[in-house]
Amino acid sequence: MESYDVILIGAGHNALVCAAYLLKAGYSTLLLEKRSIPGGAATTEELMPEEAPGFKFSPCAINHIFIHLGPVVEELQLAKYGLEYIWCDPVVFCPHPDGKYFLARRSIEETCQEIARYNTRDAAKYAEYMDFWQRFVSMVVPIFNSPPKSLVDMAGNFNGNNFKNMLSLLGPANETLDLIRTALTSPRDQINEYFDSEFLKAPLARLSGELSNPPSQKAASFGAMMMALRHNPGMARPKGGTGALSEALVRCVQDLGGKILTDRPVKQILIDDGKAVGVRLTNGQEYRAKEGVISSLDAKRSFLHLIDASDVDRADSKLRERVDRRIACHNEAILKIDCALSEAPRFIHHNHQDEFLHGSVLIADSMDHVELAHTDPEIGRIPDENPSMYAVVPSVTDPTLAPEGKHTLWIEFFVPYDIAGAKGTGIKGTGWTEELKNRVADRVINKLADYAPNVKDAIIARHLESPPELEERIGVVKGNYYHLDMTLDQMMCFRPLPELANYGTPIENFYLTGAGTHPGGSISGLPGRNCARVFLQHKQPIAQTIKDAGNTVVSAAKSTLDLFKSDSKS
Repeated sequence: MESYDVILIGAGHNALVCAAYLLKAGYSTLLLEKRSIPGGAATTEELMPEEAPGFKFSPCAINHIFIHLGPVVEELQLAKYGLEYIWCDPVVFCPHPDGKYFLARRSIEETCQEIARYNTRDAAKYAEYMDFWQRFVSMVVPIFNSPPKSLVDMAGNFNGNNFKNMLSLLGPANETLDLIRTALTSPRDQINEYFDSEFLKAPLARLSGELSNPPSQKAASFGAMMMALRHNPGMARPKGGTGALSEALVRCVQDLGGKILTDRPVKQILIDDGKAVGVRLTNGQEYRAKEGVISSLDAKRSFLHLIDASDVDRADSKLRERVDRRIACHNEAILKIDCALSEAPRFIHHNHQDEFLHGSVLIADSMDHVELAHTDPEIGRIPDENPSMYAVVPSVTDPTLAPEGKHTLWIEFFVPYDIAGAKGTGIKGTGWTEELKNRVADRVINKLADYAPNVKDAIIARHLESPPELEERIGVVKGNYYHLDMTLDQMMCFRPLPELANYGTPIENFYLTGAGTHPGGSISGLPGRNCARVFLQHKQPIAQTIKDAGNTVVSAAKSTLDLFKSDSKS
């Protein structure tokens, strides 16, 4: 029976990141992936090799933002392993039915100039809006880069700029109260507070809703970060598609001596005397773990499907019920549409420029349009009467993804996982059928063609994936590739539950990582890095504590110096 220090379940990008850090610390690691390729939701694949040979698609994640908030790329030297990022500018284009359009460039100043073509007041307010959210992001980034219940780790991540921005938001009592009120309000209310023009409000609402919340959702105003982050640090894509990140991580892990096995679905986590000691595959093969088992699956699958109920109950008699009933996963999911195109879409009604396609293309006619895109799926309705969508044409900035002169189209469309009135029918009893998903995709493409009329004739072939198919392919509950809802009550020290938030669990030597842990979904690698840090703190408490304390002292000294320099200049 093969034995390793650490066994990781799944080989998505967070598991690969976690393994790389553990290997660098001297632990032997084995990653077990159920699919035939590693990467999880971060892959690039030739989805239609017969109908569209040479077209490469990223069937889940596409735009990389959060990974640039942390040190993963630099610390793991991923450029050495072939990772090259292509930065997007402009970052967002959203055509409006009246002929106006929102064009966001990476520069806030240049974006304001674009807005001022239609509304000078909104342009000035956009600068204010972004100034607030940029300072907010600066304040929370050190938290993203730390285990959520470790104040020492967080303190070690703060520099002078982080402290300055935090103090600017948590200054006099009224400013602090205003920050709290902002955190408790909805994206819709805050957008209305700042802006007048629907051509600007609609795309901001759409991006705030990318965390799978309607714009009216209270305590979700932090969704504004999704636009703020496109300005700084910016939005990029790996050359060769999202899978190029996973491929670089695979090379890194293998170079450090780690082992990755594909087509190895795990059936059970083995527990002996309250301690995780290994795993059993669906084919009966077992692997032993001397120091720990780390699951990159969400908490529901990990505790309710992979561990014997009696072993969970012995560790915590309340945990199974809390995991089952306390962790929320709403009914909103994704219908994924990937198209091979003979030519790129052209927005002829909006003074088409090729640069419109460098970033994200949003179809959001109004805030009400965006609202229905989220509220309909929650009650089982498909919002396809007038579809709102998020589209990308990645081959415009990365020609390696398609044959010369041709293009790829990536579309994300919010739909219900379970369709109202169709329970027990279709794929996995959700109501989704081949005929239905094709009919819905037709309506989505027709809506896009209202703005880019050439798109329908340009389609060479298309690949559709309904929520239950996505669930089956990458193993995410209800097709939610954030693993669980990205709402304030399930973020930071609440993700996935307070007792599981610091990556460790009540079962000795068993840990969680992945999108279902802090800081959540998206491409960041931070759940993997943070989990590895906690593991090392548990296994090497003295050495890691000294290292972390040293980092905190250095950071505090640097912060003081930075603040002193800043005050001197002012």
